[in-house]
Amino acid sequence: MKIVTISIAVVLWALACSFSIAQEALTKLEILEKSRTEVVNQEKEALKEEVENINKQVEKGIITVEEAANKKQLAAEKRALNIENKVAIIDNKIELVKRNGTANEKGKNIFSIQFGDNEDDESTGEWGLYFSDKPEHKRKYDRRTSSQLVFSFGLNNAIIDGQSLSDSPYKIGGSRYAELGLAWTTRVFKESNFLRFRYGVSFQFNGLKATDNRYFVDTGAQTELQDFGLDLDKSKFRMDNVVVPVHFEIGGSRKIEKEDYFRYNTNKSFKLGVGGYAGLNMSARQKLKFDNGDEKVKQKLKAGYNTNNFIYGLSAYVGYGDISLYAKYDLNTIFKDNTIDQRNVSLGVRWDWD
Repeated sequence: MKIVTISIAVVLWALACSFSIAQEALTKLEILEKSRTEVVNQEKEALKEEVENINKQVEKGIITVEEAANKKQLAAEKRALNIENKVAIIDNKIELVKRNGTANEKGKNIFSIQFGDNEDDESTGEWGLYFSDKPEHKRKYDRRTSSQLVFSFGLNNAIIDGQSLSDSPYKIGGSRYAELGLAWTTRVFKESNFLRFRYGVSFQFNGLKATDNRYFVDTGAQTELQDFGLDLDKSKFRMDNVVVPVHFEIGGSRKIEKEDYFRYNTNKSFKLGVGGYAGLNMSARQKLKFDNGDEKVKQKLKAGYNTNNFIYGLSAYVGYGDISLYAKYDLNTIFKDNTIDQRNVSLGVRWDWD
């Protein structure tokens, strides 16, 4: 039933677009017919002004009557040719509108559904509904910069001075991170796509789940893990950052050459990216779930928690096509005044969609 409904809606929408284009064609015809008349009137008015100027020159003795007659003849011939040429152009446009519904020779009235990869361009996974009379897009011959949507998620934890990850106070599997952003890739060399410069902006969400029924407490001097006192079903601490990642990426690519443009396609190639990021910590919060004996309670606590406001670190990825193994490590400490330094570390999977 849903499929039938959608199909009917698409057909009705297409018919509505057809009617709209037909109405637009009628409007264009009216405008062209009006402009045809205006061209004739404008040229006649211009000829009238030229004749008046010539007569003034005769009155002032600048030119003779014979010279004036010759100039008037030339002016009349010029304006007549202008009218003939301009009207011919408008008449041709009128014929195009009557025949195609548009005055654009390259225009097409198209209704289509497209999806899937397009190897002729840098973009992939294009889809959409099209019904327009716009001219075909002229591709830039060499486009050195392209944009990608970046998404990554995986495991998160902290490197603590004097401790190994196996002794971490945070759950290895329960602590996670996610990253969502927009990136641009610029080819460094004109004749090679082996080295690329990638830069953009991303939102990072780094989560830590404490073990042993503990939660974070800001004591004023530092932020500590303390026993909650009741059995915690969940104790999750999260930091939200906005960062600017910068990477140098190396890897193979396939050159696609056409008559009027060329592109490099990296969809089926290995790649390695090395760089870093810098940005700001936007917020820190905790989510606690517990049973106080009477009911189940959910608490969301938002505070500063003595976290560092400035975020910066190192990151790298290695992968094939759109998918990569991604790692990042904060060089800044999570908490500003703690006696023992903790630094966020993440490992996960990353997707780069063109």
